[in-house]
Amino acid sequence: MFPYGDPTYILLIPALIFAFIAQGMVQSAFRKYSKEKSQKGYTGAQVARDILDRVGLSDVPVELTQGKLTDHYDPTKRVMRLSPEVYNSNSIAALGVAAHETGHAIQHLEGYTFLNVRNAIFPVAAFGSQAAFPIFFIGFLFGSNIGYTMMTLGIYLFLGALAFQLITLPVEFNASSKALALLNEGEYLTSNETSKAKKVLTAAAMTYIAAVAMAAAQLLRLIILRGSRDD
Repeated sequence: MFPYGDPTYILLIPALIFAFIAQGMVQSAFRKYSKEKSQKGYTGAQVARDILDRVGLSDVPVELTQGKLTDHYDPTKRVMRLSPEVYNSNSIAALGVAAHETGHAIQHLEGYTFLNVRNAIFPVAAFGSQAAFPIFFIGFLFGSNIGYTMMTLGIYLFLGALAFQLITLPVEFNASSKALALLNEGEYLTSNETSKAKKVLTAAAMTYIAAVAMAAAQLLRLIILRGSRDD
C-alpha cells in the first residue's frame, strides 16, 4: 500500500495534457475552416449523398442528428447521421467530416478488417470500460486472494477497452485517407481546399491518439496499484 496517498495519479497528467491539447486542436481547426465556404457550394449532406450513390450505397440514408460534432456512420442500422454544422453547411470543415463518415460506410461495404474487429469487440469493450474500475477498486479494498483476483479481472476488462481504442486508430486513419481521395475524385473541393480539409481530419485523429495514451496510462496505473497490495 502507499503510505502517503496514491501517487499513481501522476501517470495520468501527461495523457490529460495531451488530451486537452488534442481537443483544442480539433475544435480550433473545425472552427477555423467552418468559416471558409467551399467554392463549389456543396453541403455536407449533398457530398455524403453523392459519394454514397457513386459507390453503390444508395440504400444508406443520410440523416440529420442533433448535437455538436456528433457525426457518425451506424453500421448496425446502415445509416449516416450528420450534425447540423455538417449536414446544412457548405464549409470546408463540413465537407471533410461528411466525407470521413462516408469513408466508414465504404469500409463497412468492403468488409474492412479492422472495422469488423472493432464492431465485434465493441460489446466487450463497452462492458469492460464500465465495469473495470468498480471491480478493480472493490478488490483493492478487500485485499486477500479474492481481492487480488478481482483486481486482476478489472485489469483484463480494461485491456479490452484499450484494445478497442487501439483498433480504432487504423479505422479512423483509413476513413480519413478515403475521405481526402473521395473529395479529390468527386471534385467537391479544390486542391487547396482539400489540403485544409486534411488539417481538420488530422486534428481529429489526434483525439483518438490521445484516447489511446489515456487508456494506456490508466492501465499502467492499475497494474502499479495491484502490485502495491503486495507491499
